[in-house]
Amino acid sequence: MLLQKIKIGGGQASLQTKFLLAFAVLLMIVMGSFGVYVNQVVVRPLRATTEKEMSLNAAKIGDQLNLYVDGQNQLSQRILSSQEIFTLMPSGSDSRLTVEGLARSRKLREIMFQAIGPSMNIEDVALYDLRGSLLTTFIGAPGNPSSLLPFLEESGRYASWDENGYALYRQSPTRVFFVRAILNQNGKVFGYMAIQLRQEMLRRSAAAGTSGSDVIVLDADRKRIYTSDEQAGEDLSALIPPGGESSGVYLDTNGDYIAFSQSGETGWTTYTVTPKRVVLGPVNSVTTISMLLIASLFLFSAAYMYFSARNFLLPIRKLRNQILRINYSNMDTRVVTPSSNNELLMLSESFQGLLNRLQISIEREKLAVHEEAAARNSALQAQIAPHFIHNTLYLISIAAQEGKNEVVSDMCKHLSDSLRYIVSSPYQHVSLTQELEHAGHYLALLRHNYEDDLEWSLDGDKAFDDIRLPRLVIQPFVENCIEHAFKEADTPWRIRIRVKLYNGLWALEIRDNGDGFDDETIRQVLGKIRETENWGNQENGLPKQAGAGPGNSESAYGETGIGGMGIVNTVRRMQLMYKNRLFFNMYNHSDDGGGAAIQIIASLTEDFY
Repeated sequence: MLLQKIKIGGGQASLQTKFLLAFAVLLMIVMGSFGVYVNQVVVRPLRATTEKEMSLNAAKIGDQLNLYVDGQNQLSQRILSSQEIFTLMPSGSDSRLTVEGLARSRKLREIMFQAIGPSMNIEDVALYDLRGSLLTTFIGAPGNPSSLLPFLEESGRYASWDENGYALYRQSPTRVFFVRAILNQNGKVFGYMAIQLRQEMLRRSAAAGTSGSDVIVLDADRKRIYTSDEQAGEDLSALIPPGGESSGVYLDTNGDYIAFSQSGETGWTTYTVTPKRVVLGPVNSVTTISMLLIASLFLFSAAYMYFSARNFLLPIRKLRNQILRINYSNMDTRVVTPSSNNELLMLSESFQGLLNRLQISIEREKLAVHEEAAARNSALQAQIAPHFIHNTLYLISIAAQEGKNEVVSDMCKHLSDSLRYIVSSPYQHVSLTQELEHAGHYLALLRHNYEDDLEWSLDGDKAFDDIRLPRLVIQPFVENCIEHAFKEADTPWRIRIRVKLYNGLWALEIRDNGDGFDDETIRQVLGKIRETENWGNQENGLPKQAGAGPGNSESAYGETGIGGMGIVNTVRRMQLMYKNRLFFNMYNHSDDGGGAAIQIIASLTEDFY
């Protein structure tokens, strides 16, 4: 834009351009310095603080798990504090299904109940003999191994297991056991105890402060003790801390942050896997806010410089810009050019006078076009009434010749109602309800001639009172059905007039079960309607279409040869009323044996001429 201004000025930049260029360079330097300050002083320390909090959080989770495991250690010691448990443990291969074995199991459960109590944060406690066979359980929860022999065979690899301590045994991904030997003060081993840890308690211990993170706990053999994501795979390659450290934070291959902390008591390592977007969320928020602030300051400063620079322009610049904004639809622009220069004031007053005169000429032209449209509509409607009266009197004469006095009387009544409808303010618009009533009178006149061979139906609704249209719109289409649709069709002949209201639109459909239109007739009628639309557009100031003009206006507004009433005439009157914001269609339908259909769709918010 600035380069274009310089080129237009013949290589010489305007005062406003020079002002903007000078301050733009200074503004860019200030904004760049502010961006560097935010990145160095705010963003980097915030990222380091976030990573440190992740490392502390992993250590906190490890401490919580240590407390839970230590609780099971204290629980086991409470059970072993009863001297009776050593006398109850079998020394041989006594079956627990004997009377003695069942009594022993009951007493052992009583000892465990006294030590554990009713409140439990574990799944179950199981006691095993020296061979690792199951003796009894506290509550019989599922998942207790029937034998500890697999554990005893590989117990040598557990660093904390020497039969004086305890070991954590993972039988399956969801079963973790706290195992210790049952031995007295002399170190004699009587059996083994396995406490099944509750996964919910592990989850609670691992869930502290891990919003948006996955927690994985591995034992010393890198086997899973707990995982918060049950769908996680078995690939643990990403959970290998660099440098063999016991705690810290690092990035994996996916860019996620992994904080880890190894417990010296259990040998477990706690990992928290946090997506990069979660870790850097606060950092990105600060960065985003900073960028928005910089952009806002830049825009504000640019706007301030722009409006300040405008004060240096000459008043003639403002006058020129206002002249360029004037167009056909915006002629009422007030040109205000405050200046002490008398020549500029006189120029402004002269131009304002020119606008006023031009506006008056345009208003006169609009009024002339309006009156011409109203006169044309009146002339078109005047073509309809004599034709309707002629056809109706002809039907009455036929009934009189046949001596049907009651029929003649009834037809004269319907004709009287129709003539009153036509003569009363013939060029004023009517409601759709009135048009439907008039169509009913016309069909009643025809009913006396065709008797039971003619059937019809009309829709009625109070909402139709709000729809306006010219007089004698429906009746010409009904007459077309009578004159042409039923020449070769079997009786009864049916005419159905339906009206539907949509969102801001109304639709009128007139259909029969007659012979239907031939393709040539549909093409000719729709072609002539398009000609009238093109000629109307040319009269309203729109580009003139080929084949439209005064030379063929008679054919454009003339009759179509269907029924002698002129479908084009009727549609043109509707177009004049709705200013061409109207859709007309004629087609053949296949419902109820087939026939012809006329469809008119227009807006409920029509703009009258």
